[in-house]
Amino acid sequence: MSGHAAPVHITARSAGFVHDVWSIALRAIRQLPRDVETTGPALAIPLFFLIINVGSLQDIAGFTSIEIDYKAFQLPVAIVFAVTGVSRAPALVLDIQGGYFDRLMLTPVSRRALLLGHMVADFVLVVVLVIPVVVLGFVIGVRFPTGPLGVLMFVFIGACWGVAYTGIPYAIALKTGNPGAVNSSFLLFFPFAFVTSSFVPLENMTGWLGTAAEYNPVTYLLEGLRSLFVGWDAAALGKSFLAIAALGAISQTMAFLALRGRVARG
Repeated sequence: MSGHAAPVHITARSAGFVHDVWSIALRAIRQLPRDVETTGPALAIPLFFLIINVGSLQDIAGFTSIEIDYKAFQLPVAIVFAVTGVSRAPALVLDIQGGYFDRLMLTPVSRRALLLGHMVADFVLVVVLVIPVVVLGFVIGVRFPTGPLGVLMFVFIGACWGVAYTGIPYAIALKTGNPGAVNSSFLLFFPFAFVTSSFVPLENMTGWLGTAAEYNPVTYLLEGLRSLFVGWDAAALGKSFLAIAALGAISQTMAFLALRGRVARG
């Protein structure tokens, strides 16, 4: 009988999916204050255009079918610009380039948690961006007939849209590992931002622009947000959440497929 003991192999065990998501999210949230140079312009630009658009275009409201104050009509546009394309994707690129992402691949952490944890942080980030825009709206005279619940719904819809869009920059980050490509991902949103009811209601748009706006999910997002300045409109809110779900289904599928591809490449 041999006197040598059999070798003991110790393998790391997963702490659980929820724990993995929270760990990734907590690290990403802690990094948010360091990225002011990234989030600052994302907030400053919508605030600037809100003031400019209201100051220069509010007189056209009398020639359209707008039923609410033009300041309230423009506030959702500022919200959409504030939250669209803002994500932790640039930080993920840095993790990829610095080797941190590869080190995570050597651990039993859930691969899905790598993205979902960042998206939890994204939700926190976009809520932080929405609040100053809403505050500016109150300062310039916007009011919510739907009360505090309407304000919370307004913030929630904006945040959901922002997180739904994050799949696109994450897909680009995981596919390319290129910070320049990630920073340019917002340009993909530009056609959708202007081929919609940004400045006048859908019924006042004519020709090909009006037709294109009817198929643009941003149109229904804006209508849902604007409905909160009139009353509780279940149909408008339902369409806005449907638009968010459609965008999220496409963008998040892209992101998780890109994640699977990067994991497969090792």
